[in-house]
Amino acid sequence: MDNKQWLLFGCGLMAAPGLQAQHPQRPNIIYIMCDDLGYADLGCYGQQYISTPHLDRMAAEGMRFTQAYAGSPVSAPSRASFMTGQHTGHTKVRGNKEYRIGSMMYGNNQDPVQTGQEPYDTAHIILPEIMKDNGYTTGMFGKWAGGYEGSISTPATRGVDEYYGFMCQFQAHLYYPNFLNAYSRTAGDTDVRREVLENNINYAMHGADYKNRKDYSAELIHQRAMEWINQQTPDKPFFGIFTYTLPHAELAQPEDSIFQAYQGAFCIEKSFGGDAGSRYNPTNVAHQQFAAMVTRLDAYVGEVLELLRNKGLDKNTLVIFTSDNGPHTEGGADPDYFNTEKLLRGTKRSTTEGGIRVPFIAWWPGQVEAGVVNSHQLAFYDLMPTFCDIAGIEDYVGRYTNPRIEKDYFDGLSFAPTLLGEGEQPKHDFLYWEFHETDMMALRMGDWKLVVQGGRCSLYDLATDTHEDNDLSTQYPDVVKLMKEILLSEHTHSDMFRVTLP
Repeated sequence: MDNKQWLLFGCGLMAAPGLQAQHPQRPNIIYIMCDDLGYADLGCYGQQYISTPHLDRMAAEGMRFTQAYAGSPVSAPSRASFMTGQHTGHTKVRGNKEYRIGSMMYGNNQDPVQTGQEPYDTAHIILPEIMKDNGYTTGMFGKWAGGYEGSISTPATRGVDEYYGFMCQFQAHLYYPNFLNAYSRTAGDTDVRREVLENNINYAMHGADYKNRKDYSAELIHQRAMEWINQQTPDKPFFGIFTYTLPHAELAQPEDSIFQAYQGAFCIEKSFGGDAGSRYNPTNVAHQQFAAMVTRLDAYVGEVLELLRNKGLDKNTLVIFTSDNGPHTEGGADPDYFNTEKLLRGTKRSTTEGGIRVPFIAWWPGQVEAGVVNSHQLAFYDLMPTFCDIAGIEDYVGRYTNPRIEKDYFDGLSFAPTLLGEGEQPKHDFLYWEFHETDMMALRMGDWKLVVQGGRCSLYDLATDTHEDNDLSTQYPDVVKLMKEILLSEHTHSDMFRVTLP
């Protein structure tokens, strides 16, 4: 199938003039999802204190979305929403359920024998499986969070050719861990294995001795991702998922030029005494650490884009950058300090805007119009249909619906028409979230936003009240009634992740 055919086939869009002759191969896709980066933590979204030149350039060369939403206000279910194309009223994984099985020693340090999160439902297709089934080389680098080691859902069993990172997101709380997980189909691995970090294990995981550890996980993961891109050739399309852990706590990194650039930069510093149970080490310069971690992430993204340019792959590669949820307050992080305008209410774990509205940038030179700021409302479950459209995968719902499931939900709408500037863009009637830990739900319907906590409803008009300060529920009872009915109809019961319905 040639380039013009798959565009017509997948999206109902016309191919750009000359694209077929230049790039006979289907486009490559790289999805970069960082960890706990807030909506206003980038310069192109209004950040004043942190340098993000590469992401700002990415936005200037691509499309910056202002009303893009994570799948959930916390890590594992947000990733599940991306992977499954389902909102959290339908997807199996709706929380950060942990598995830590057994124990073993690395030097004098104890770690579980098996660890990770609740496995993705193996009866429901996930994105790497779809892309691999349609001829894409697949690689994933960073957090998995879709099953524990040895479970029924690991990168080895779910369509990933090459993997390197943290199977368990709790393990990722240490930036200098005892081991990282790896899997290589081409090398003949049969399952995910552990690569022990010998430069780390002879030092303690907490306290002063921790600073003697040398192997920084964020850098190791990024370099494996870069090596994987370098191995790709123009004759076969590739799909990369880069789930970088920056700038999630702990606040720790090499004290290199990126870190030193923020030395004494802040008139107010913050100390954090550490939390051994959460594996967050102490720091006396939390503001410096956080700012440098964001700038380090920015540098990694810049290196990815530059490598694509150098390999001549940029004109045939869609790159998406986003964050898995809103900013965190863990490990000494201080979002109130950096978000001086307090643009959005709430942080990670809240279904208010601050917990779920995220930065979202699309970059594809020659295909995505440069410098566009777009207000299309989208959520992570829209990425499955969008990537299928871009890849020319016909009727992914019909092809991958499992007849053994009474109702196999696919909740997304492709926003390829918005990205490519062709065709009519379908719009959601509503966007949906629920999160059991804080007992919260939310529904966005046009400019209306219903937030439910402990069964109590609050209604906001985001057109005039982005910060969600003025509850209008008593003034518009009919709107509340309609939105409650939608929440109730969209929610499917979960014994594992329970919420109080409105």
